[in-house]
Amino acid sequence: MIIWFDLHNSPHVNMFQRLIIDIQTEHEVIITARDLANTIDLLELHGLQYTVVGQHYGANIVRKILGYPVRVGDLYRFLRRRSVDLAVSQSSFYSPVVAKLLGARSIYLNDNEHALGNIPSFLFAEIILLPEFLSLERVRWQGARAAKVRHFPGIKEGMYLWPFAEQFVSRRGDTAVHGGRRAVYVRPEPWTAQYYKGHVNFMDNLLLGLRDHVQLTVLPRGRAQGAHYKVPKFAGIRVVDTALDLMDIAPDCDLFIGAGGTMTREMAVLGIPTISIYQAELLEVDRYLLRAGCMDHLPALDASAALNFLDRASQRSPNSELLDKGKAAYELLRSTILELGNRRHGKTD
Repeated sequence: MIIWFDLHNSPHVNMFQRLIIDIQTEHEVIITARDLANTIDLLELHGLQYTVVGQHYGANIVRKILGYPVRVGDLYRFLRRRSVDLAVSQSSFYSPVVAKLLGARSIYLNDNEHALGNIPSFLFAEIILLPEFLSLERVRWQGARAAKVRHFPGIKEGMYLWPFAEQFVSRRGDTAVHGGRRAVYVRPEPWTAQYYKGHVNFMDNLLLGLRDHVQLTVLPRGRAQGAHYKVPKFAGIRVVDTALDLMDIAPDCDLFIGAGGTMTREMAVLGIPTISIYQAELLEVDRYLLRAGCMDHLPALDASAALNFLDRASQRSPNSELLDKGKAAYELLRSTILELGNRRHGKTD
């Protein structure tokens, strides 16, 4: 079976890395990617073979709409002679459409009920995998149909964090103390995302207020966003705009502050004190983590409140319930891939 993964954004590399290594022992895997955020750096870091197809069209909604059919065409032309059997993606609005054009089956995962790109994806995907807390009613307006939808346990981050957690616990506390300062990592807002309606570069005062009190690291979503934090105004703040492995961040982190996104949820699941300062309407996945007590949502956070939070915070163990659910979700995705592949090739087991 030939399986195509479109890893078009940074979080998808970690999400699918283990699965790709697992299935490519028996099946051929094709990976396409876009040069967006830290995607290419992460692919290189993990040694995955990929081809860049198309580009990202920035935050402008008109450019996004006009660029959508362009990348669909680019992907189709790249894949049409490769006999793809199955397309698998997380939030790739291109993948189900291209799969339909290729005559291939497709599995589409999504946990963002605000993403307009779900509309064509839900229409053309054969199987839609949603997290357990995201009801069909929440996405029915985007075209999701009950016959296509399957729910997986927990959250998507659990799918790949479950084998990572033991290694993380063994390394926690082994890192050097930064001159007696606690380590705080900050992930800025998803400034080019269609669904993000909040402010841009709104954390400047927070960062400037923290830098004299903690070892502060900013993790921009790529070099373009990183340029904002590399000016002299932010001297003394470490800015890492290339890829870092989770094991380079999580064991070292005393507090994580994220303006939304996958990395914030990863840290929360691992038991690291985590504050979301997401400025737009929260996704159901974030509400789920808030209800579970995994993180706090403080959109008006300032430096004083962050330091007080850090003084009171304590490291927790990784959330075993979410990790157990993540392992079950991983097995569900893997079995669904094999199920669709067997159907295509006329096998029954």
